[in-house]
Amino acid sequence: MNTSTLVQKVWNFCHTLRDDGVGYGDYLEQLTYLLFLKLAHEYAQAPYHRDTQIPPGFDWASLRGKIGEPLEAHYLATLHRLGNESGMLGAIFFKAQNKIQDPAKLSRLVQMIDAENWISLDTDTKGDLYEGLLQKNAEDTKSGAGQYFTPRALIEAMVACVRPEPMKTIADPACGTGGFFLGAYNWLTRPPSAGLSRAESKDSGRTGLDKRQKEFLRDQTFHGNEIVPNTRRMCLMNLFLHSIGELDGEPLVERSDALITEPRAKVDYVLANPPFGKKSSMTITNEEGEEDRDALTYERQDFWETTSNKQLNFLQHIVSMLKLDGKAAVVLPDNVLFEGGAGEKIRRKLLETCDVHTILRLPTGIFYAQGVKANVVFFDAKPKDGQVHTQGVWFYDLRTNKHFTLKTRTLKLDDLQDFIACYHPENRHDRQETERMRYFSYDVLIARDKASLDIFWLKDDSLDNLDDLPPPEVLQQEIIDHLEAALAAFREVAAGLRGN
Repeated sequence: MNTSTLVQKVWNFCHTLRDDGVGYGDYLEQLTYLLFLKLAHEYAQAPYHRDTQIPPGFDWASLRGKIGEPLEAHYLATLHRLGNESGMLGAIFFKAQNKIQDPAKLSRLVQMIDAENWISLDTDTKGDLYEGLLQKNAEDTKSGAGQYFTPRALIEAMVACVRPEPMKTIADPACGTGGFFLGAYNWLTRPPSAGLSRAESKDSGRTGLDKRQKEFLRDQTFHGNEIVPNTRRMCLMNLFLHSIGELDGEPLVERSDALITEPRAKVDYVLANPPFGKKSSMTITNEEGEEDRDALTYERQDFWETTSNKQLNFLQHIVSMLKLDGKAAVVLPDNVLFEGGAGEKIRRKLLETCDVHTILRLPTGIFYAQGVKANVVFFDAKPKDGQVHTQGVWFYDLRTNKHFTLKTRTLKLDDLQDFIACYHPENRHDRQETERMRYFSYDVLIARDKASLDIFWLKDDSLDNLDDLPPPEVLQQEIIDHLEAALAAFREVAAGLRGN
């Protein structure tokens, strides 16, 4: 069977299961469990002879020899047993459940996976198949999985600007399904003459990775946190299918809240899109079974301010993760740029202690979470010497007069090429102002009300030219985004009033 036929077969079976109420997320879970076991089985055979550490009687061979209800019963026992193992195995099967209630369809899925030699498929095929399912799951608004999925074009652009180097560490404290790790991996393993932007058109003399660099990339480059077990599971499998991490090694992604403690080790790069939603909270259940949500504040000595604002906490945490010469590119909502109180104090400290050099104002309609108005903030860590390290900030406006939707007008890498060229990753100190790219000095920014970084200068053409409005579906989505953002703001005010 050729590659395209196999991919279509996997997709078609997903549609068959959806008729039984099994969504993309549940299908992805089961595919992850079974595909991991099949790959482990293949690695245990010649010529690899790997010790996969899977207990006898709970491996792929024990599953494929059964059908119907005996298969279902043994599958449940296998999921439970492997979930209690250590390392990568235990991480993949942590609290695993069978979501396929029809034993006949479970048998068909096992047979479909068993019929192929998955190791022989190239990494791009396996990875693209899994990434495609992740994206479909994100598009399913009912699943809520969209909050863990960052547009891949945006990730590519961020990575092309930061330009991570081999033998350096990369972290994401809320890594979702691993999009930023894969973006960095693709950048580091690109062909020597490849480039992601027009600015990269001249080959820089780059050569491929040597053996030591490849091993470091596989085992030591990436460090992540993901608090949701199922999302972490999908992230680990996504990375593994792209040749990141080891079958019998330790997971590269911790199942923990990154904000609770100071980072154990500093990293060279942080690429991240922390969760949307301003308040960190936990659910408390009393003896009567009634639930209440309590705002979480993180008492950290290394934080500038104590706040329950999730994004502000992630921003402070990311600063603490960086080495002295570390670099960060972080997706943050608009409120981080203008909010008063703790927000203002954190903004001023960020401008003082780091070199905040670039802010990309993102358009609406590109995230699966509705009502999101966001930015990418690029900054470099600097020594704690009492000096002000931000001389000025370059702003690129990709929002004004730009219209995107998730279906009819999706964000593409081509839409970000002008930003990459203006960013000038070869030497970001050699930039020119353009219509969409403007420079504001530190003195100008710090003198603004609340040191606000919420800056726009382009005129909205739709205010004057009613004959040149975007298509109705784009306008409709933009209205929804604006209303959702306003509702979110009102909910925060209401929550604050209840708290008082």
